[in-house]
This record gives sequence, C-alpha cells and structure tokens, in this order.
Amino acid sequence: MSETRLNKFISHNTKYSRREADRLIAAGEVAVNGKTVTDMATKVTKDDKVTVRGRWVKPRPLHEMTVVVYHKPKGELVTKKDPRGRKTIYESLPKKFAHFIPVGRLDFASEGLLLLTDNPRVADLLMRSNLERVYNLKIRGSVTPAMEKAMQEGIKIRGKKGAHEKSTLEEMEFAPFFAYQILKNEPNYSKIRVAIGEGKNRELRRFFGHFDREVLDLHRVSFGGISLNNLPKGKTRYLTQKEYDDLHAFINEQLQKEPT
Repeated sequence: MSETRLNKFISHNTKYSRREADRLIAAGEVAVNGKTVTDMATKVTKDDKVTVRGRWVKPRPLHEMTVVVYHKPKGELVTKKDPRGRKTIYESLPKKFAHFIPVGRLDFASEGLLLLTDNPRVADLLMRSNLERVYNLKIRGSVTPAMEKAMQEGIKIRGKKGAHEKSTLEEMEFAPFFAYQILKNEPNYSKIRVAIGEGKNRELRRFFGHFDREVLDLHRVSFGGISLNNLPKGKTRYLTQKEYDDLHAFINEQLQKEPT
C-alpha cells in the first residue's frame, strides 16, 4: 500500500499548504490514529485516520476537482506574493480562484496557457506527468542542424545559459522532443513550435541558451490536449466537458498504475 508524507497528505486534502501543515505538525496539532505526531518524516496511508485540530481529514477523491485555463500575459509571476513587489497572477485572477493551485510555472517573461485547480493532488499529478506541452517560440538567430539533432535525440547540457539568475542547477537532461516545426528560419530571428513532455524550470530557455540562442518570446498554447483557443490574455475559462472527460480518463489510468 502506497505511503504519503503527512504534510503532503494534509495539503492535498485540506485548505492548508505544506508549509502550514509542517507548522501544525510541529505545534502538536496533528494526530494519526488518535496519537499526536510531531515527526515531520511521518508517512501515512489512505487507511490511516488523520486529524488536524481535532477534525478528521477526509481523503479527497481525485475526480472531485475544478480546473480552469488562464491565459497568462508577460509580466506576471506564478506565485502568491513577490518580495520585490512584482505583479502576480493572483492580482489578475478572479477572487474565486484565489485558492487555486497552478499546474507548473511560466516565468515572468513567458505567456500562454496556465492550468489551475482546487485539487492539490490533481495539480501534483499533472505537474509530474509527461503529458504534451506545446510552445510557440521566437529565438534570436537561426535554427541549426545541431539544435535539430538535440530535439530529435535528446541532450544533456552543462552550464546555466538561459537559467534563472538564482538557479544552482549546473546540468540539465532533455528527452527527445515529441515534435517540432520550424516556422521561420532566418539569421536574425527564427520561429519554431515545439512539443515536449517535461515541465522543468526554464528548460526551453536553457535548451536554446546552450546553443547561444536567446528566447525572445515563449508562448505555451496547450497542455495535455487542453488548448488556449481564442481565450484573451488575462482571462480565464473552465474546462469543456470533453476536456474534463479526457482528464478523468488520464486520472483513472494513473490510479491503475499506483501500488495497492
């Protein structure tokens, strides 16, 4: 039977974040099967009875969820608050989505489709998946045969070109791209559409940075078959019934893979 860290179990099934769950555990306000637990490394299964401040934490079904699409514009951070005072997505999102969790990230200078959900387990499952993500990119310079070879075969790179200034990750490995299409290939700048199955931090900026190509524009247009379509920048929409049906099918498939 699969086990889950206690703070993760609490955050997935309550309004509390993992950080808040850690504080509750440390304060002795969490019990497992009637016994107070203060060990952060505690793991639980779906059969354990967890209480927070005396209230039973009922495991939330994965299919109980709401998912929305947000067309994130450039100049917004995918975070709750920014110490530097920069604008976040939650300043643009309707207040009713204030507790929704983003599925992955788009950096400050990137735009496009961002999924958000009120079910943390669904967010975690989608983030860790290899579902197809499609991006339209504009890069400075031409697309070279070496870049195409790396897109076709995958590559392991060293260095931090294109990485966030605070990144400590020196190496990054890229699986072969699902697909790519060169839309414009010129010495000054090129346009390319890529489909990948990973969601690493600034991975496309690092991939093209490895080839001394700066990404001038990055626009995500779909995730797992869910597309922006004609959604205006800064606006949200709910999933369609077909999109929910496909998402439920994906979740069922993942549940079947989980150990019992």
